Formats: sequence, C-alpha cells, structure tokens
Amino acid sequence: MRDFDDFYAASYADLTVQVYAYFGDLHEAQDVVQEAFCRALARWRQVSGYDDPAAWVRRVAWNLATSRWRRLRVMRAFHRRQRGEPVVAGPEPDHVALVEALASLPAAQRRAMVLRYLADLPVAEIADREGVPEGTVRSWLHRGRATLAARLGPEHMEKSHA
Repeated sequence: MRDFDDFYAASYADLTVQVYAYFGDLHEAQDVVQEAFCRALARWRQVSGYDDPAAWVRRVAWNLATSRWRRLRVMRAFHRRQRGEPVVAGPEPDHVALVEALASLPAAQRRAMVLRYLADLPVAEIADREGVPEGTVRSWLHRGRATLAARLGPEHMEKSHA
C-alpha cells in the first residue's frame, strides 16, 4: 500500500477506534489520529517503506493522545485550584467505569487489551508490534482482564455479556 490515500482510507477507522479505546474521548481520538496521519504524510516517503506504516501512525497517535491526556490533567488541576470544579453532565456510569479501569492499567497492558479486543489483532501480531514474546502479550492480556474484572465487578461484567 504505497499510495497514501489508499493507506489512509484503509487505516483511519481502525486506528481511530483503537485510540478512542485508549484515550476515552472520540473527538480527541479523531484529532490525534488526523494529526498522526498529517505527520505520516509529511514523511510518507520514509513511512511508506516501513513493514507496517499503520503501526507507526498508531504509535504517533498514542504518543499525541498521552501528551494531551497529561496536559488535560494538569489543566483540570489548575482550574480546580482556581475556581472549583465546574458542574457538567457527564457520560454514562458504565462508560466512565470502563475508561477509568482501562486507564488504571499499565500502558503495555492497555495497548495489548486495545489491540486484541478492539482491533481484533492476534497475539502473535501484537507481540511483533510490541517487540516482545507472545507469552508476554498473553500475560499482559491475562493481567489486564483480571484487573478490569476486579475493578468493574460482576455487575458490569454481566451487562457487557447481556
């Protein structure tokens, strides 16, 4: 897939879903994926030569999302100190619980969970992308599922299987 337009059309939706699961905000996920694609386009001659250009775009998008997440956390802390927490209608409790539970995972486990269960990648491909043995990925997935189950509790697990 050497043509950038084809690459973009084939990869944008999947990458946006993955970053959304990681970041928890669809609009921000769309923004960082767009920014990552802009950076890929600027370096397309180099990026198109990679074995997996989508992995490069995903990594850039996740780095951008992480940076935005940190800035947002600092900004919120500043606002709370300045004038108190504003009252805003929030997302559904189940969504908040899932996003918080995912955020509590170490970054490697969170990436593995997103790639396996949202991007539907096989363990072997995740291991290759992360540069670790398959057993490490299986361990991350096992630990991630255990942590999510413990944090979400049986009431959330039953809803997700209904």
